[in-house]
Amino acid sequence: MIDKNVVPAEVSLVCVVKPDEFWDKKVTHFCFWKEKDRLGFEVILVSANKLTRYIEPCQLTEDFGGSLTYDHMDWLNKRLVFEKFTKESTSLLDELALINNGSDKGNQQEKERSVDLNFLPSVDPETVLQTGHELLSELQQRRFNGSDGGVSWSPMDDELLAQPQVMKLLDSLREQYTRYQEVCRQRSKRTQLEEIQQKVMQVVNWLEGPGSEQLRAQWGIGDSIRASQALQQKHEEIESQHSEWFAVYVELNQQIAALLNAGDEEDLVELKSLQQQLSDVCYRQASQLEFRQNLLQAALEFHGVAQDLSQQLDGLLGMLCVDVAPADGASIQQTLKLLEEKLKSVDVGLQGLREKGQGLLDQISNQASWAYGKDVTIENKENVDHIQGVMEDMQLRKQRCEDMVDVRRLKMLQMVQLFKCEEDAAQAVEWLSELLDALLKTHIRLGDDAQETKVLLEKHRKFVDVAQSTYDYGRQLLQATVVLCQSLRCTSRSSGDTLPRLNRVWKQFTVASEERVHRLEMAIAFHSNAEKILQDCPEEPEAINDEEQFDEIEAVGKSLLDRLTVPVVYPDGTEQYFGSPSDMASTAEHIRDRMKLVSLKRQQLRHPEMMTTES
Repeated sequence: MIDKNVVPAEVSLVCVVKPDEFWDKKVTHFCFWKEKDRLGFEVILVSANKLTRYIEPCQLTEDFGGSLTYDHMDWLNKRLVFEKFTKESTSLLDELALINNGSDKGNQQEKERSVDLNFLPSVDPETVLQTGHELLSELQQRRFNGSDGGVSWSPMDDELLAQPQVMKLLDSLREQYTRYQEVCRQRSKRTQLEEIQQKVMQVVNWLEGPGSEQLRAQWGIGDSIRASQALQQKHEEIESQHSEWFAVYVELNQQIAALLNAGDEEDLVELKSLQQQLSDVCYRQASQLEFRQNLLQAALEFHGVAQDLSQQLDGLLGMLCVDVAPADGASIQQTLKLLEEKLKSVDVGLQGLREKGQGLLDQISNQASWAYGKDVTIENKENVDHIQGVMEDMQLRKQRCEDMVDVRRLKMLQMVQLFKCEEDAAQAVEWLSELLDALLKTHIRLGDDAQETKVLLEKHRKFVDVAQSTYDYGRQLLQATVVLCQSLRCTSRSSGDTLPRLNRVWKQFTVASEERVHRLEMAIAFHSNAEKILQDCPEEPEAINDEEQFDEIEAVGKSLLDRLTVPVVYPDGTEQYFGSPSDMASTAEHIRDRMKLVSLKRQQLRHPEMMTTES
């Protein structure tokens, strides 16, 4: 059925070509003339060989006996492409115009919502534009070039009319698509900004919410190394959670910096505000984490120093509680040196504890309530009280140890004095023994005359004074040891070997000294009488005729000779001779010579003629 709506108004005649086989069949009458008024044009039924009656051959194709160069399938394909492009571009223009106009209206609700499917056109603008360009290029080529066979032909009128339509549609599409791309860019930027803002608020909300809450719950410093280490481990877990959000902060900061560099004026203020807010929160939280870490590290060092100092005090106290009994003065000096070193080490440790404690107190005092959004007075007071309590306790323990060290030092010095007294007393015994030995071995001469013997006697008395002083010195030292032992509450050591040795040597010395004195006194008497007789003049007959005097000299001489052969008998029954046998023989020989002179003098006095003969 022919519809006038699909036929242009300029058409006045429509020829319906029927195939030749159609005429061989039964004749059918078509009443097209009745439709002329309704259609507005005439319709006739004609065979192909009679079309030239109505249409010029140059306007008919070769199929209908004409000369018009025309490829209907090509035209049809191009027409379908043209119609499809026209339909799609028109629809796309409407969609783009709607999107662009909606964006131009500045609908705030439209700006705030994310890109969704309604914002995208139903067809791809790039594809439509590509199709239009290809179609326009084909139409222009058909206008200026011949057909594939090389035969010139003119494009159809509809093709000539299609070119400006396609160009107009392409221009409109490019304009709308350019606007659409700008709208997409703006919306993408807005969406990116909204996403950044959303992520920024996530970071800020977590740091100011759960992150700050975690830090609010962590305020103690622990009361020992183990407690501080546990708090430090908990803080490391908190730092690990914060690190994830700080990583997001770094990424967001880079994105914001990129947008600021690209930047539209209208977004700069908002971006800078977001960047500032994010940086303030992150830096404040990082500062709080660092402060907490430094505080815990200082607390750990403080408790470490306190533990070391406590161990040093325990060791010093243990050393002071043990009652030592050194064997000699050197070991006492070594013990005193060790005590001084330990006490000095304690002093250094206590000073270090004070420095660490004061540093920790300064850190605590620098805590501000705004840092965590709460009043920290109570927590600070507990920490301060603990730190001060530890330092005071260590100070008291150190003072107690110092007092005990003073007592131990005094005791050790007394023990040093005791050992010194004992050593000096033993030395006095040795000195006295040496004096005794010298008395017996070297103090053996009796002198050649009375004068020399008197000198020897005087020297001997001085020698005895030295021995007496040595003995008295030893006795005083031994008495001092008794007093020191009483002070030290230990068994008296002077009642052992030293005192008996001292008394024994002194008694031996006394016996030997008395014997020496007796011999010297006898020698003086002997020499004095002998010298008196030998020096008297013959003119004094009363002296010469004194026989008793000669008898006395002989008796003293014999007694002295006998005394030289008698040993010194000590109180314990032991015996000791003065000098060697040769020394005694030499001394006895000298006395005998003197006695011979006296005897000869006596004979001369009795027989004067002997004096003349001899002279």
